[in-house]
Amino acid sequence: MTRARAIPETITIHVPFRIVKRGGRKSIIPPPGEREPRQTDNTLIKALARAFRWQKMLENGEYTTITELSEAEKINHSYLSRVLRLTLLAPDIIDMILNGNQSLTLKDVMCPFPLAWDQQSDLRD
Repeated sequence: MTRARAIPETITIHVPFRIVKRGGRKSIIPPPGEREPRQTDNTLIKALARAFRWQKMLENGEYTTITELSEAEKINHSYLSRVLRLTLLAPDIIDMILNGNQSLTLKDVMCPFPLAWDQQSDLRD
């Protein structure tokens, strides 16, 4: 019978990174060649939440037109229309955005995109 070797009580792990200030916020920068961990984009999530809220308001009959809704929300009609289009994103893209597993920004999704979910593959990359 052989005896097992003793397990050391401490383990040292070396993780190379550096901390950088960006706009008053500290960020951890991984070493070259490593991917930076993705984080949720709060601006994009807020726009999605607004879009679905506005869609619900229109569907419930609280407001009958986008113009009426934009006046009530005190938001430019054009901006409201573009944000409202986010409700047409494929469910898997919305999940990716909410989970922070995407590289999209609000600027990316505000550009015209295909309405068919299977044709929105450009947004998935």
